[in-house]
Amino acid sequence: MKASEIFQVYKDNIMPTYNKVPLIFVKGKGSRLWDIKGKAYLDFFPGWGVGNLGHCHPKVMQGVRDQISKLIFVPNNYYHPFQAKLAKELIYWAFPGKVFFCNSGAEANEGAIKLARKFGASTGRFEIITFENAFHGRTLATLAATGQKKYQAGFEPMPEGFKQVKFNDIEAVKAAVTDNTAGIMLELVQGEGGVNVGARDFVLTLRKLCDEKKILLIVDEVQTGVGRTGKMFCYQNYGITPDVMTLAKALGGGLPIGAMIARKELGDILTAGMHASTFGGGPVICKAALGVLNAVQKEKLLANCRNMGEYLLGKLNNLKNSHPVIKEVRGMGLMLGVELDIEGKEIVRKCMDKGLLINCTHDKVLRLMPALNITKKEIDKAVTILGEALG
Repeated sequence: MKASEIFQVYKDNIMPTYNKVPLIFVKGKGSRLWDIKGKAYLDFFPGWGVGNLGHCHPKVMQGVRDQISKLIFVPNNYYHPFQAKLAKELIYWAFPGKVFFCNSGAEANEGAIKLARKFGASTGRFEIITFENAFHGRTLATLAATGQKKYQAGFEPMPEGFKQVKFNDIEAVKAAVTDNTAGIMLELVQGEGGVNVGARDFVLTLRKLCDEKKILLIVDEVQTGVGRTGKMFCYQNYGITPDVMTLAKALGGGLPIGAMIARKELGDILTAGMHASTFGGGPVICKAALGVLNAVQKEKLLANCRNMGEYLLGKLNNLKNSHPVIKEVRGMGLMLGVELDIEGKEIVRKCMDKGLLINCTHDKVLRLMPALNITKKEIDKAVTILGEALG
């Protein structure tokens, strides 16, 4: 199909639920994408964090190729070896517990919400405290948990049982806790909310508060998980362990998967018939995810993330010194935000024209989340283009 035909088919046949960029990509490798005209782009925002290994990583492709000719689907009332292997691998990297597999971050967070309510049911607790500027998904329950009114508009009334308080404000959390509180749910780095980093003292005190009040601490690692912040999971940067953790995006290497991990003591709260996901944890996607975890380990990508994250942060701060339009650079690992004092939409467009793909959230925060195997040479090129766009 020609580009004009593709655009028209989308207009005529696909719901307009995304703000479309007029690019048609046909090939990807590492941190590069090629459009239908053959133009190459440096991808510094691969799928909202899906592409932690870049595009078409060999270990992911090998896993998919090995499995797809043998068995694509088996329902979850049967067993298959690769779901078992993936669950064991995730528990090894995380904490003693049990895993529920699904297809997306929203599904994983829905599962966590249901688990928290079931946990609190015997004592009449059902409320979950979340945070302003959080983003937990687009289903009705995860929208209610999301602390951004713009995503909730038009879908009211929201499901009951959620409270939003100010991020990094422990006194606000304490004031919100009641006898009805079953869980506290947060992202340790708010991505869609503007790359806001949880303060260490706040997170440590939050963990202590949950222990004292017997409240579940639910950490949404849908975007931060699988190495994005320099540790396999972001909570490990704080020296805490959550009661429940949710994963998605990067775990599948480009294929759809979600996972909820609950501490061992909570692992049997959801029993047969209480929760399910038809396609969750199928053979092909589990082989892909095992390839992702293998690559992170064998290619030392956590160390590269820390090193390249520090390098990119330094380069962006140099840009800040020479471009007064930059107010602040913040983030963790290779999850960085550049806050401007102007709207960032035009900067994103200029970067795209020059062959660099980035994102803007909260109108004025540029988001850069390159693959964990990014190189200094690629960072240098990206920062040069960003500087030209800002200039």
